[in-house]
Amino acid sequence: MNAPATRRSATPNADARPHDPLHRETGLVVATHRRHCVVEIDGVGALECQHRGRRLTIACGDSAIVEHDGQYRAVVGVGPRTSLLYRSDAWREKIVAANVTQVVALVAPDVPVDEHLLNRWIVAAEAERCRFVLVVNKMDLADSARFLERFAPYRALGYPVVAVSALHDPLPLAPWLTGQHSVLIGQSGMGKSTLVNALAPGAAAAIGSISTALRSGRHTTSATTLHRLGARGGGDHGWIVDSPGMTLFGLAHYGPAEIERAFVELRALFGSCRFRDCRHDREPGCAVRAALTDGRVAAQRVALLRTLIDESQVAARALRRR
Repeated sequence: MNAPATRRSATPNADARPHDPLHRETGLVVATHRRHCVVEIDGVGALECQHRGRRLTIACGDSAIVEHDGQYRAVVGVGPRTSLLYRSDAWREKIVAANVTQVVALVAPDVPVDEHLLNRWIVAAEAERCRFVLVVNKMDLADSARFLERFAPYRALGYPVVAVSALHDPLPLAPWLTGQHSVLIGQSGMGKSTLVNALAPGAAAAIGSISTALRSGRHTTSATTLHRLGARGGGDHGWIVDSPGMTLFGLAHYGPAEIERAFVELRALFGSCRFRDCRHDREPGCAVRAALTDGRVAAQRVALLRTLIDESQVAARALRRR
Protein backbone atom coordinates (compact mmCIF):
# COMPACT_ATOMS: atom_id res chain seq x y z
CA MET A 1 0.00 0.00 0.00
CA ASN A 2 1.12 3.53 -0.69
CA ALA A 3 1.33 5.42 2.59
CA PRO A 4 -0.40 8.72 3.31
CA ALA A 5 1.79 11.70 2.57
CA THR A 6 1.29 12.96 6.12
CA ARG A 7 0.08 11.34 9.30
CA ARG A 8 -3.47 12.65 8.89
CA SER A 9 -3.41 13.17 5.11
CA ALA A 10 -5.60 16.21 5.74
CA THR A 11 -4.91 17.81 2.35
CA PRO A 12 -7.28 16.52 -0.35
CA ASN A 13 -5.72 14.14 -2.85
CA ALA A 14 -6.19 14.93 -6.52
CA ASP A 15 -5.06 13.82 -9.94
CA ALA A 16 -4.49 16.66 -12.39
CA ARG A 17 -4.68 14.40 -15.47
CA PRO A 18 -7.21 15.88 -17.97
CA HIS A 19 -10.06 13.82 -19.38
CA ASP A 20 -13.52 14.24 -20.90
CA PRO A 21 -16.15 16.18 -18.92
CA LEU A 22 -17.79 14.00 -16.29
CA HIS A 23 -20.21 14.43 -13.43
CA ARG A 24 -18.31 15.35 -10.27
CA GLU A 25 -20.03 14.72 -6.94
CA THR A 26 -19.08 14.10 -3.32
CA GLY A 27 -20.12 11.07 -1.30
CA LEU A 28 -19.28 8.89 1.69
CA VAL A 29 -16.91 5.94 1.29
CA VAL A 30 -18.76 2.92 2.70
CA ALA A 31 -16.43 0.08 1.64
CA THR A 32 -12.81 -0.35 0.62
CA HIS A 33 -11.02 -3.29 -0.96
CA ARG A 34 -7.59 -3.01 -2.60
CA ARG A 35 -7.86 -0.57 -5.52
CA HIS A 36 -11.66 -0.37 -5.45
CA CYS A 37 -14.15 1.25 -3.10
CA VAL A 38 -17.88 1.91 -2.84
CA VAL A 39 -19.06 5.51 -2.47
CA GLU A 40 -22.58 6.38 -1.38
CA ILE A 41 -23.82 9.57 -3.06
CA ASP A 42 -27.10 11.21 -2.09
CA GLY A 43 -29.57 11.03 -4.95
CA VAL A 44 -27.33 8.66 -6.93
CA GLY A 45 -26.81 5.62 -4.72
CA ALA A 46 -23.80 3.40 -4.10
CA LEU A 47 -21.17 3.44 -6.84
CA GLU A 48 -18.25 1.06 -7.23
CA CYS A 49 -15.24 3.26 -7.99
CA GLN A 50 -11.61 2.84 -8.88
CA HIS A 51 -8.86 4.91 -7.27
CA ARG A 52 -7.39 7.40 -9.72
CA GLY A 53 -3.75 7.99 -8.92
CA ARG A 54 -1.37 5.64 -7.15
CA ARG A 55 -0.75 8.07 -4.30
CA LEU A 56 -4.44 8.40 -3.52
CA THR A 57 -5.34 6.74 -0.22
CA ILE A 58 -9.00 6.09 0.57
CA ALA A 59 -10.64 4.88 3.76
CA CYS A 60 -14.14 4.14 4.99
CA GLY A 61 -15.49 7.40 6.37
CA ASP A 62 -13.75 9.55 3.79
CA SER A 63 -15.63 12.28 1.95
CA ALA A 64 -14.76 11.22 -1.59
CA ILE A 65 -14.80 13.31 -4.76
CA VAL A 66 -16.14 11.08 -7.54
CA GLU A 67 -16.15 11.58 -11.29
CA HIS A 68 -18.57 9.35 -13.18
CA ASP A 69 -20.50 9.14 -16.45
CA GLY A 70 -22.57 6.00 -15.86
CA GLN A 71 -19.75 3.63 -16.83
CA TYR A 72 -16.50 5.28 -15.78
CA ARG A 73 -16.37 5.82 -12.01
CA ALA A 74 -13.30 7.03 -10.17
CA VAL A 75 -12.43 8.69 -6.89
CA VAL A 76 -10.18 11.64 -7.77
CA GLY A 77 -9.73 13.08 -4.28
CA VAL A 78 -10.85 13.07 -0.66
CA GLY A 79 -11.84 15.91 1.63
CA PRO A 80 -9.96 17.01 4.75
CA ARG A 81 -9.83 14.41 7.51
CA THR A 82 -10.51 15.07 11.19
CA SER A 83 -8.90 11.78 12.19
CA LEU A 84 -7.16 8.87 10.48
CA LEU A 85 -6.82 5.51 12.17
CA TYR A 86 -4.20 3.27 10.62
CA ARG A 87 -1.50 0.82 11.59
CA SER A 88 2.11 1.00 10.52
CA ASP A 89 5.64 -0.23 11.04
CA ALA A 90 8.91 0.99 9.55
CA TRP A 91 8.05 -0.35 6.09
CA ARG A 92 4.30 -0.35 5.43
CA GLU A 93 0.97 1.14 6.46
CA LYS A 94 -2.65 -0.01 6.40
CA ILE A 95 -5.54 2.44 6.77
CA VAL A 96 -8.49 1.36 8.92
CA ALA A 97 -10.92 4.31 8.89
CA ALA A 98 -11.08 8.09 8.53
CA ASN A 99 -13.08 10.81 10.29
CA VAL A 100 -14.01 8.62 13.25
CA THR A 101 -14.93 10.17 16.60
CA GLN A 102 -14.51 7.02 18.65
CA VAL A 103 -12.79 3.64 18.63
CA VAL A 104 -14.91 0.75 19.91
CA ALA A 105 -12.83 -2.30 20.82
CA LEU A 106 -14.47 -5.70 21.20
CA VAL A 107 -13.33 -8.58 23.43
CA ALA A 108 -15.01 -11.88 24.31
CA PRO A 109 -14.44 -14.67 26.85
CA ASP A 110 -14.13 -17.47 24.31
CA VAL A 111 -11.20 -15.93 22.41
CA PRO A 112 -7.79 -15.33 24.07
CA VAL A 113 -7.47 -11.57 24.50
CA ASP A 114 -4.19 -9.94 23.54
CA GLU A 115 -4.05 -7.03 26.01
CA HIS A 116 -0.87 -5.73 24.42
CA LEU A 117 -2.90 -5.31 21.22
CA LEU A 118 -5.82 -3.84 23.15
CA ASN A 119 -3.59 -1.18 24.68
CA ARG A 120 -2.26 -0.29 21.23
CA TRP A 121 -5.83 0.47 20.15
CA ILE A 122 -6.21 2.73 23.17
CA VAL A 123 -3.02 4.61 22.26
CA ALA A 124 -4.24 5.03 18.67
CA ALA A 125 -7.58 6.41 19.86
CA GLU A 126 -5.91 8.86 22.25
CA ALA A 127 -3.39 9.99 19.63
CA GLU A 128 -6.25 10.74 17.22
CA ARG A 129 -8.24 12.46 20.00
CA CYS A 130 -11.05 9.92 19.71
CA ARG A 131 -13.10 8.46 22.54
CA PHE A 132 -12.26 4.85 23.38
CA VAL A 133 -14.99 2.41 24.44
CA LEU A 134 -14.27 -1.18 25.46
CA VAL A 135 -17.09 -3.65 24.75
CA VAL A 136 -17.17 -7.04 26.45
CA ASN A 137 -19.23 -9.30 24.18
CA LYS A 138 -20.82 -12.75 24.65
CA MET A 139 -21.99 -12.07 28.19
CA ASP A 140 -24.37 -15.00 27.75
CA LEU A 141 -21.44 -17.42 28.04
CA ALA A 142 -20.46 -19.15 31.26
CA ASP A 143 -17.92 -17.32 33.43
CA SER A 144 -18.50 -14.08 31.52
CA ALA A 145 -18.97 -12.11 34.77
CA ARG A 146 -15.49 -13.10 35.94
CA PHE A 147 -14.11 -12.26 32.52
CA LEU A 148 -15.69 -8.80 32.77
CA GLU A 149 -13.87 -8.13 36.05
CA ARG A 150 -10.56 -8.52 34.23
CA PHE A 151 -11.10 -5.13 32.57
CA ALA A 152 -11.71 -3.11 35.74
CA PRO A 153 -8.25 -1.44 35.37
CA TYR A 154 -9.38 0.10 32.06
CA ARG A 155 -12.47 1.51 33.72
CA ALA A 156 -10.18 2.95 36.40
CA LEU A 157 -8.27 4.77 33.64
CA GLY A 158 -11.54 6.43 32.60
CA TYR A 159 -12.53 4.22 29.67
CA PRO A 160 -16.15 3.00 29.48
CA VAL A 161 -16.53 -0.77 29.69
CA VAL A 162 -19.86 -1.92 28.21
CA ALA A 163 -21.14 -5.50 28.63
CA VAL A 164 -23.31 -6.90 25.82
CA SER A 165 -24.45 -10.07 24.12
CA ALA A 166 -24.52 -9.48 20.38
CA LEU A 167 -26.89 -12.42 19.96
CA HIS A 168 -29.28 -11.65 22.81
CA ASP A 169 -28.86 -8.11 24.19
CA PRO A 170 -26.77 -5.63 22.14
CA LEU A 171 -28.80 -2.58 23.23
CA PRO A 172 -26.52 -1.47 26.14
CA LEU A 173 -24.05 -0.33 23.47
CA ALA A 174 -26.57 1.66 21.42
CA PRO A 175 -26.39 4.92 23.47
CA TRP A 176 -22.61 4.96 23.06
CA LEU A 177 -22.95 4.82 19.26
CA THR A 178 -25.76 7.33 18.64
CA GLY A 179 -24.47 10.37 16.80
CA GLN A 180 -20.89 9.05 16.76
CA HIS A 181 -18.70 8.01 13.85
CA SER A 182 -17.27 4.78 15.22
CA VAL A 183 -14.83 2.12 14.10
CA LEU A 184 -15.32 -1.35 15.57
CA ILE A 185 -12.02 -3.11 16.07
CA GLY A 186 -11.02 -6.45 17.53
CA GLN A 187 -9.39 -9.80 17.02
CA SER A 188 -11.07 -12.38 14.79
CA GLY A 189 -13.88 -14.31 16.44
CA MET A 190 -14.94 -11.59 18.88
CA GLY A 191 -18.32 -11.14 17.14
CA LYS A 192 -17.84 -7.78 15.40
CA SER A 193 -20.05 -8.48 12.39
CA THR A 194 -22.73 -10.09 14.56
CA LEU A 195 -22.82 -6.97 16.72
CA VAL A 196 -23.02 -4.66 13.70
CA ASN A 197 -25.88 -6.71 12.23
CA ALA A 198 -27.76 -6.38 15.52
CA LEU A 199 -27.29 -2.61 15.83
CA ALA A 200 -27.32 -1.30 12.24
CA PRO A 201 -30.61 -1.81 10.36
CA GLY A 202 -30.01 -3.49 7.02
CA ALA A 203 -26.32 -4.15 7.66
CA ALA A 204 -26.48 -7.76 6.44
CA ALA A 205 -28.14 -6.71 3.18
CA ALA A 206 -25.66 -3.88 2.76
CA ILE A 207 -22.73 -6.25 3.22
CA GLY A 208 -24.15 -8.50 0.51
CA SER A 209 -24.57 -5.67 -2.00
CA ILE A 210 -21.14 -4.23 -1.21
CA SER A 211 -19.49 -7.61 -1.65
CA THR A 212 -21.17 -7.98 -5.03
CA ALA A 213 -20.06 -4.49 -6.04
CA LEU A 214 -16.49 -5.31 -5.05
CA ARG A 215 -16.72 -8.60 -7.01
CA SER A 216 -15.67 -10.59 -3.96
CA GLY A 217 -18.84 -12.70 -3.91
CA ARG A 218 -19.06 -12.49 -0.13
CA HIS A 219 -17.99 -10.31 2.77
CA THR A 220 -14.35 -11.20 3.35
CA THR A 221 -11.96 -10.23 6.12
CA SER A 222 -9.97 -8.15 3.64
CA ALA A 223 -12.83 -5.66 3.11
CA THR A 224 -13.77 -2.83 5.46
CA THR A 225 -17.40 -1.70 5.51
CA LEU A 226 -19.32 1.27 6.93
CA HIS A 227 -22.93 1.09 8.09
CA ARG A 228 -25.26 3.93 8.95
CA LEU A 229 -27.10 3.80 12.26
CA GLY A 230 -30.81 4.67 12.23
CA ALA A 231 -32.99 5.45 9.27
CA ARG A 232 -31.70 7.58 6.40
CA GLY A 233 -33.18 11.08 6.29
CA GLY A 234 -33.96 11.14 10.01
CA GLY A 235 -30.96 13.14 11.17
CA ASP A 236 -27.40 12.08 11.81
CA HIS A 237 -27.63 8.93 13.91
CA GLY A 238 -23.99 8.22 13.19
CA TRP A 239 -22.25 5.32 11.49
CA ILE A 240 -20.00 2.42 12.39
CA VAL A 241 -17.13 0.83 10.46
CA ASP A 242 -16.71 -2.94 10.72
CA SER A 243 -12.98 -3.58 10.33
CA PRO A 244 -11.22 -6.88 9.59
CA GLY A 245 -9.92 -8.91 12.53
CA MET A 246 -6.42 -7.85 13.54
CA THR A 247 -3.45 -9.51 15.20
CA LEU A 248 -0.98 -6.64 14.65
CA PHE A 249 -1.33 -2.90 15.15
CA GLY A 250 1.88 -0.94 14.67
CA LEU A 251 1.95 2.74 15.62
CA ALA A 252 5.31 3.72 14.15
CA HIS A 253 3.81 6.83 12.50
CA TYR A 254 3.53 8.59 15.87
CA GLY A 255 6.49 10.41 17.39
CA PRO A 256 7.61 9.90 21.01
CA ALA A 257 5.78 13.02 22.23
CA GLU A 258 2.48 11.88 20.68
CA ILE A 259 2.92 8.44 22.19
CA GLU A 260 3.56 9.85 25.65
CA ARG A 261 0.43 12.01 25.54
CA ALA A 262 -1.64 8.93 24.66
CA PHE A 263 -1.02 7.37 28.10
CA VAL A 264 -3.59 9.18 30.24
CA GLU A 265 -2.22 8.01 33.60
CA LEU A 266 1.32 9.11 32.73
CA ARG A 267 0.72 12.58 31.31
CA ALA A 268 1.36 14.40 34.58
CA LEU A 269 4.67 12.54 35.06
CA PHE A 270 6.53 13.26 31.85
CA GLY A 271 7.56 16.80 32.74
CA SER A 272 9.03 15.57 36.01
CA CYS A 273 11.78 13.36 34.58
CA ARG A 274 15.34 14.61 35.13
CA PHE A 275 16.17 14.41 31.40
CA ARG A 276 14.00 16.06 28.77
CA ASP A 277 14.56 13.18 26.29
CA CYS A 278 14.02 10.46 28.90
CA ARG A 279 13.00 7.11 27.42
CA HIS A 280 11.60 5.99 30.79
CA ASP A 281 13.82 2.93 30.78
CA ARG A 282 17.13 3.08 32.70
CA GLU A 283 17.67 6.83 33.03
CA PRO A 284 18.17 8.15 36.56
CA GLY A 285 15.54 10.50 37.92
CA CYS A 286 12.77 9.07 35.76
CA ALA A 287 9.33 9.92 37.18
CA VAL A 288 7.67 7.09 35.26
CA ARG A 289 10.06 4.49 36.70
CA ALA A 290 9.40 5.86 40.18
CA ALA A 291 5.63 5.54 39.68
CA LEU A 292 6.12 1.99 38.42
CA THR A 293 8.16 1.09 41.50
CA ASP A 294 5.49 2.58 43.76
CA GLY A 295 2.74 0.63 42.02
CA ARG A 296 0.97 3.77 40.78
CA VAL A 297 1.06 2.65 37.14
CA ALA A 298 0.70 -0.76 35.50
CA ALA A 299 3.87 -2.52 34.35
CA GLN A 300 2.32 -3.61 31.03
CA ARG A 301 1.44 -0.01 30.18
CA VAL A 302 4.97 1.23 30.87
CA ALA A 303 6.42 -1.68 28.87
CA LEU A 304 4.18 -0.75 25.94
CA LEU A 305 5.26 2.89 26.21
CA ARG A 306 8.91 1.88 25.87
CA THR A 307 8.14 -0.49 22.98
CA LEU A 308 6.21 2.14 21.04
CA ILE A 309 8.93 4.75 21.49
CA ASP A 310 11.51 2.22 20.23
CA GLU A 311 9.33 1.39 17.20
CA SER A 312 8.86 5.07 16.44
CA GLN A 313 12.59 5.69 16.49
CA VAL A 314 13.30 2.66 14.29
CA ALA A 315 10.74 3.92 11.76
CA ALA A 316 12.24 7.43 11.82
CA ARG A 317 15.72 6.05 11.11
CA ALA A 318 14.38 3.88 8.27
CA LEU A 319 12.63 6.91 6.76
CA ARG A 320 15.85 8.94 6.84
CA ARG A 321 17.68 6.16 4.95
CA ARG A 322 15.19 6.12 2.09
